Amino acid sequence: MNDYLVKSLAYNDTVRIYAMRSTEMVREVSALHDTWRTVTAALGRAITAGTMMGSMLKGDEKLTIKIEGSGPASPIIIDANAKGKARGYVSNPHVDPERHSNGKLNVAAAVGQEGSISVVKDLGMRDHFTGSIPIVSGELGEDFTYYFATSEQTPSSVGLGVVVGEGDKVLAAGGFILQMMPGATDEIIDQIEARLNDMPPVSQLISEGKTPEEIIETLAGADNYRILEKMDTEFECQCSRERIQNALFGLEEQDLKEMIAEDKGAETTCQFCNQTYQFSEEDLEAILTEKQQ
Repeated sequence: MNDYLVKSLAYNDTVRIYAMRSTEMVREVSALHDTWRTVTAALGRAITAGTMMGSMLKGDEKLTIKIEGSGPASPIIIDANAKGKARGYVSNPHVDPERHSNGKLNVAAAVGQEGSISVVKDLGMRDHFTGSIPIVSGELGEDFTYYFATSEQTPSSVGLGVVVGEGDKVLAAGGFILQMMPGATDEIIDQIEARLNDMPPVSQLISEGKTPEEIIETLAGADNYRILEKMDTEFECQCSRERIQNALFGLEEQDLKEMIAEDKGAETTCQFCNQTYQFSEEDLEAILTEKQQ
C-alpha cells in the first residue's frame, strides 16, 4: 500500500480531520539517515506531522518545522509543501535511550523535554507566518497539539505513531490531526473527547493495518464524516545542482577565489538526502567570471 493522506470534515462540518499513512516515507527517511530505532520514531513522527500540516497550505506554499530540544537527537528539521511532499533531517541519528517502563520507545529522551518547536510558513509574496512554542512533552504528538492551541488558536488533537520492529525496520507509520472549527458545540466536544479516550494508540491502529479512512471513522463514527480529498504523499528533496550553484554565486568574490586556489574546487552534501554535488576549479572560475561581468 502506498502512502497517502485524507482530508475530511466531520460532526456536521464542525471538525476537520486529517489522517495519514506514512510508512514508506518514514522507511525512506530513516534509511537515508541510518537512524536507530528511537530516532526513527522521532523523525517519523515529525515528518508525519509536517506532511499533514503542509497539506493545510495552498498552491506553492510551504513550511519548515524546527524541533530544538534538549535531547541528543535534536535538532530535527522538516520541510513540507501543500502537495504532500516532505523531507526531514536529524542532527544525530545514532541515539537509542532506554525504553519507557512499558516497553515503548522513549522519544522524549531522544528529542528532549525542554527546548522549542518553531513553524515557519512561507505563504509566498514575501509573506511568512512564524509560530513557536516551548516543548511540553518531547513525544511530539502532545507538542503539536499544544502548538495548534497556542500559536494558531485552534483546539486540536494530534496523534502520531511509528512502529519499529527487529533490525530497526519500520513496520508501520501514520497519524492524525483533529481540529475544532467554529460551531463545534460542547456536546460535540464531549463526544470527541470520549472517542479519543476510548481509542487505542495510533501506533496500534496503524500496526493493525488501519487505513486513514478507518482512523477517521474511529474518531468520528460511521456516516459522521465526509471525505474532501485524498492526496498521495512521499519523501522528496528539492535540492539540485542549480540551487547549489546559485548559492555559490551568492558568495563573495574573495571566497570563491580562495576556494579555487586552496581547495581546487568545491563539494557539498545535502543534509536532507545526502546527495553530493561537486564543482571543479573550472566550474568555480565560470561562476566567478559571471559575477564579475
